[in-house]
Amino acid sequence: MKAIAYSNPESPEVLQLQEVATPAPKDHEVLIRIHATTVMATDFGAGASRSHYPGHPALVIPGQDLAGEVESIGGKVTRFRVGDQIVAWCGLRLGAYAEYTCLPEQGALFTKPVNMTYKEAATLPVGGLDAVYLLRQANIQRGERVLINGAGGSMGTYAVQIARHFGADVTGVDSAAKLDMLRSLGADHFIDYAQEDFTESGETYDVIFDVVGNCLFSDILNRLNIKGRYVTAVPQMPQIFHWQWTAWRSGRKVIFWMPRTVGRQAEDFAFLKDLIEAGTVKAIIDKRFPLEQAADAHRYVESGNKLGHVVITVA
Repeated sequence: MKAIAYSNPESPEVLQLQEVATPAPKDHEVLIRIHATTVMATDFGAGASRSHYPGHPALVIPGQDLAGEVESIGGKVTRFRVGDQIVAWCGLRLGAYAEYTCLPEQGALFTKPVNMTYKEAATLPVGGLDAVYLLRQANIQRGERVLINGAGGSMGTYAVQIARHFGADVTGVDSAAKLDMLRSLGADHFIDYAQEDFTESGETYDVIFDVVGNCLFSDILNRLNIKGRYVTAVPQMPQIFHWQWTAWRSGRKVIFWMPRTVGRQAEDFAFLKDLIEAGTVKAIIDKRFPLEQAADAHRYVESGNKLGHVVITVA
C-alpha cells in the first residue's frame, strides 16, 4: 500500500510517499480502507519516539484521525462488518496517512454521519469530538457569554457551533480573515487578535475556551465572571493543578482535556452525530490535498492561515 512516512521529523520535507506492506487485522481489529484524514500541527513529529510502522521500525506514518470503510475484520470482531463507513481516532499510534490501517474494534471507532462525505467526516475525531467533550463539561447555560480563543481553527469552528447550540452568546477570537466565516457559523461577536488583546478589554465571560494557549492564566482568570469556567484544549500539565487550585479559591473552575473511556467517547460522539445529522453543526474545510502532497499540506497548516480544517484525500 501507499503511505506517507518519515524517520527524522525535522521539517515537512521529510514526508515522503512510500510503498509499505498492507497490515492484516488481528482477532479484535478491523482493517480500514482510508478515504480521508486531516492535517494538524500536532501530527508532525508527534510519533517520532512512540509510533512506528510494524516491520519498519525506522518509519513513522503520521495522522491521527480518519474516515473510511471497513475492508476486513478479525475473527473475533463483533462491532463492525465489512463495508461499514466509519470515522476513527488513531491516537498516538498514528497511521492515518496511508491507504489502510488496522485499529482495535473497541477503540475510538464510530459510524459515519449519513449526511457527511468522507472528507467532512475525517474532521470529527479530534476537532469535533474534543470540542464536544470539553464544552459539555463546561455546562453552558442559555444566555451565558462564551469566548473562544482560536475560533477559526479545527476545534474552534466546531466549538463556535456547539456553544451556539447551547444558547450561548459567542465571541470568537482569531485573525480578521476569518471574520465572515465565524459569523456564518453563528458567532455573535469577533475580536481580531492583531488589533485587540481580549485579556485587556475589560469584558468578562462565563466560559473562556482556549484552543491555542497563548495567554497567561492570570490574565484569563481576570476575564472570568464569578463561577466562570476556563476550558483549555492545550493544558500545561506541570502547572494545571496549580491553575485548578487558584481557580477554585476564586470560585472559578478549570476544565482540561484528559483521556476518557470508550463509553464516554461513544456518548459524546452520539451527541455530535445527532447535531450533524440535524444540520445544526457542519465541518469547515479550507483546502484539500492528495496524499502525495502531504508536505505541502503541512506547510500550509504551519502558515497559520487555514480556516477550519485541511484534509488529505487518500482513496
